[in-house]
Amino acid sequence: MARVVVIGAGVVGLSCAVRLLEAGHQASVVARDLPLETTSATAAALWYPYRAYPFERVTGWAATTYDELVRLAADERTGVRVVPGVEVFRAPTPQPWWASAVPRLTRADHVPDGYAAGWAFDSPVAEMPVYLRWLTARIEELGGTVTRMALSGLPDGADVVVNAAGLGARLFADDGSIVPVRGQVVLVEQFGLDRWALDASGPTYVVPRSHDVVVGGTDEEGRWDRTPDDAAAKELLERASRLVPGVRRAKVLGHRVGLRPARPLVRLEEVAGAAGNRVVHCYGHGGAGVTLSWGCADEVAALVGPPA
Repeated sequence: MARVVVIGAGVVGLSCAVRLLEAGHQASVVARDLPLETTSATAAALWYPYRAYPFERVTGWAATTYDELVRLAADERTGVRVVPGVEVFRAPTPQPWWASAVPRLTRADHVPDGYAAGWAFDSPVAEMPVYLRWLTARIEELGGTVTRMALSGLPDGADVVVNAAGLGARLFADDGSIVPVRGQVVLVEQFGLDRWALDASGPTYVVPRSHDVVVGGTDEEGRWDRTPDDAAAKELLERASRLVPGVRRAKVLGHRVGLRPARPLVRLEEVAGAAGNRVVHCYGHGGAGVTLSWGCADEVAALVGPPA
């Protein structure tokens, strides 16, 4: 049994911890921010590969995660549902590069005014406050822990360290290639919406949840500010209203801002630690943390290997 410390309590770190515990390792999660304080808690959490590369590896991780989220959707405690929807385009567009990751993708019969085409498919949606609590409970059920801890570097008291710190990898991996991509969303009342809609060029998306609807978004690379911008909120609501007219009449419930951890390529590899231990880096998932989480967690567990 290896003693593993996972740095980062977002969806990727928690998923890695679950898989390591299920494999029989002793695993604990440490992070400056607890799960409901992370960028993951802000996410609309629609399965969709966004700002994550390289395409071939992302497609594999996304396919694995799609299947696992569909499985989890059978348990209402997870907060995961499979929801139909459509990605729309202003001109006819070939199948997306990730098409093989979903079981069925069809041309949309109807698209909103101003759009020329769309691809329809069923996509898992995780209601993140519920889902993050479920992941935490699953870790504790398996004998692991999630602890708040401010670290100045990689810990040296574990056999294996998994670096799933998101933007924290700038410190823990001395990696200046990872940058924030600011995403702002507006939460509006649930107005009977049961389908999601997405225009990735904005990005503009409208994602229904049980008690509200997540409306987004923005894509501002290099901006660290987490304060909601009133002008940006007004503009994204206007875009979303053209995509889903019901948004225009919905009461605004709140505003959220998250910083996506973007990198030219997702980093998932093992290196030798300075303390003579093993370090597995798993960060740089951009806007696809939920979408890649289980696929990456499976690969992390495979790199760590079976318990001795």
